[in-house]
Amino acid sequence: MTTPAPSFTIGIEEEYLLVDRETRDLAADPPAGLAADLEAALGSQVTSEFMRCQVEIGTSVCGSMAEARDELRRLRGAVIACADRYGLAPIAASTHPFADWTEQRNTDKERYNVIARDLQAVARRLLICGMHVHVCIEDEALRFDLFNQLPYFLPHLLALSTSSPFWRGDQTGLHSYRLAVWNEVPRTGLPPTFLGPDEYHRTVETLVKVGEIEDATKIWWDLRPSARFPTLEMRITDVCSRLDDTIAIAALYRCIARMLYRLRRDNQRWRSYSALLVNENRWLAQRFGATRTLIDFGKGEAVPVPDLIGELIDLIREDAEFFDCVAEVEHAGRIAAEGSSADRQIRLYDRAIATGASAEEALKGIVDHLVEETRANCDAD
Repeated sequence: MTTPAPSFTIGIEEEYLLVDRETRDLAADPPAGLAADLEAALGSQVTSEFMRCQVEIGTSVCGSMAEARDELRRLRGAVIACADRYGLAPIAASTHPFADWTEQRNTDKERYNVIARDLQAVARRLLICGMHVHVCIEDEALRFDLFNQLPYFLPHLLALSTSSPFWRGDQTGLHSYRLAVWNEVPRTGLPPTFLGPDEYHRTVETLVKVGEIEDATKIWWDLRPSARFPTLEMRITDVCSRLDDTIAIAALYRCIARMLYRLRRDNQRWRSYSALLVNENRWLAQRFGATRTLIDFGKGEAVPVPDLIGELIDLIREDAEFFDCVAEVEHAGRIAAEGSSADRQIRLYDRAIATGASAEEALKGIVDHLVEETRANCDAD
């Protein structure tokens, strides 16, 4: 019996940091009224995050990238409008340029308190935000087949999304320092390969049985089968300050998933490469974003990221046409050519220092820049 084609519906989650518009530092303990306002405006589409200075939004299930864009614009706009009332603003960046994690406190909820207790100092450093994209693959066997093939492409998506070059006022030399912090957490990184759903479920059941985790939501790989939905949840990416960049990366991921489905439908599949090689590309994307190269394993060569993204866009063009998102996917090529949020932050900092600004002034300027990029094209009603 032929497996029906997946719906490939999509959902996007973004995490934001809340900053004080006057000091530009994080709002370590936002007013209680803000949470009430957010809930009134967005209901279950907004939640608290691990740190009190964070907020997370999630779109509804979307059938098109145009629908996802409208949802994300509305959600960002509502968070901006609510934060404005308290002299705060959200920034869609995976680290704050100068905030100190030692001054932050986790949200007082049972799940977060358990994480703080179990992970100790590792949890206290989790002053980071990410972007997660769900793509629906209804058939579980197919979902796990695609799950085993998708990790090859995760470094490409990371390279386009990087937005965390600064940490506690230091220029880290990495485009995604978020990933360096996140790597300290257990059950993160590239996912292992599973023979099928049964092996995955046995693995999860073992961890639950011995008391290491309560359920599969405590598995935080770069890509994971969602514990709540019939989706593959891509988690490797930094959160993007520009709305267009978020949509482009989400569209790219969705199209890659359909391309792999087409291969399977035609009794083909993407070539498997060792985790060592894929991890090397993961590191290169973390370190340099889209500014240098990733390894093309088939050619055995280091290839500039813009060239690789151009080849990837050509590979999935049929899928972009199917989903009516050619413009969104082609925007990924512009990100690769012009740079991600991390590149803009670094350029802004270097330019400010070169013109005589102090490090403190330059870092505050980056916060202002991130506030404006997060706000752009998101009307606050």
